[in-house]
Amino acid sequence: MEKDDKKTDNTEQKLVTVAIHSYEKAVILKTILESEGIPAVIHGVSIIQPTVPGNVRVRINESDLPRALTIIEQVDFTSNVESMDDLDKVKIKNEILIPVDFSSYTLKTCEFGFNLAYDTGCEVKLIHSFFTPYYPIAIPFGDSFSVQTSDKELYKDIRVKIESEMNALVKNIHKRIANKELPDVKFTHLLMEGLPEEEIISYSKKQRPRAIVMGTRGSNAKDLDLIGSVTAEVIDGCRTPIFAIPENSKDQDISQMKNILFLINFREREFKAFDIMMNFIKPYPIKIYLAHVAKKEDVWDAIKLSGTQKYLEEQYPDLDIDYKVIDRDKQLEVVLEEFVEEYKVDMIALSSSRRGLFARIFNPGIARRMLFHSDTPLLVIKGV
Repeated sequence: MEKDDKKTDNTEQKLVTVAIHSYEKAVILKTILESEGIPAVIHGVSIIQPTVPGNVRVRINESDLPRALTIIEQVDFTSNVESMDDLDKVKIKNEILIPVDFSSYTLKTCEFGFNLAYDTGCEVKLIHSFFTPYYPIAIPFGDSFSVQTSDKELYKDIRVKIESEMNALVKNIHKRIANKELPDVKFTHLLMEGLPEEEIISYSKKQRPRAIVMGTRGSNAKDLDLIGSVTAEVIDGCRTPIFAIPENSKDQDISQMKNILFLINFREREFKAFDIMMNFIKPYPIKIYLAHVAKKEDVWDAIKLSGTQKYLEEQYPDLDIDYKVIDRDKQLEVVLEEFVEEYKVDMIALSSSRRGLFARIFNPGIARRMLFHSDTPLLVIKGV
């Protein structure tokens, strides 16, 4: 969690960031906190080259953190999170969604996404979302708001720059397809104005792509990204399966993978998640390791894993499945990375449920923790 020091009346106060939101949501949250007697301030984030997604940070005194988190847990900013009823009304499209940011590892993400689309008979949709001074979170003045001429010019400059970068990426992809460096998959692209995580979640809810392929910095991420990463926010906010491809992951696609680690916690939803995973990988002879992480080895855990293995072998008779109880004698990220290295795991897969802000900060889910501490591709299957 990000902190800084501020001296007030000769008393040193530590400020902590408790949320990163659009201006509208940040003001609402600030008002709620102050109505409960918790002073809050809003700090802006650069709109041209933001270091974290979102416009502003809501900060409070560290001493108010426990009470503030209790309040924040009750504030629902998740209108974009899909319900199962909503999902049932929309048919899944044969489309792989690839959000791009034109960073140095965008092409790595595209390589994985295009290969996945080829394997699954899907098309590709490239999207890029951006926000500008024209984005409708401008500070209102009475019943209207004003936008300075300089802001209009800045909007045009940003829009032209982004269009140029997208066109360059599209041209590069066409070239790579022609050179057979990428499979010949039909693709289109889209620019959207808004906060990246919100626009990706909204698109996923309305269009229901078969999967989302996103890049992440993996072990290069900074601690503050535990709250701010676009990929992490999308994982928390939508039910579409998400492949998170770290910047330093191996240059490979699913067809080249040999071993996949599927984490299991003996929940019913994990059988459905496993079935969804198999729809992506079943053309290939990949070994699956079923693994349960426990603080110490429990005979009952091994028995349950053995039963799960036998059930899945009946459902997938041609699949090579093994099971392991992973002794959690160290930090979760460490024991998983040791397992990945020992068994040459090419991807980690798991079913994940939505978690609240308090849990995300102080007890991050496995998906988030591996997202920021691993260079192994991650498949997160949500909401099943």
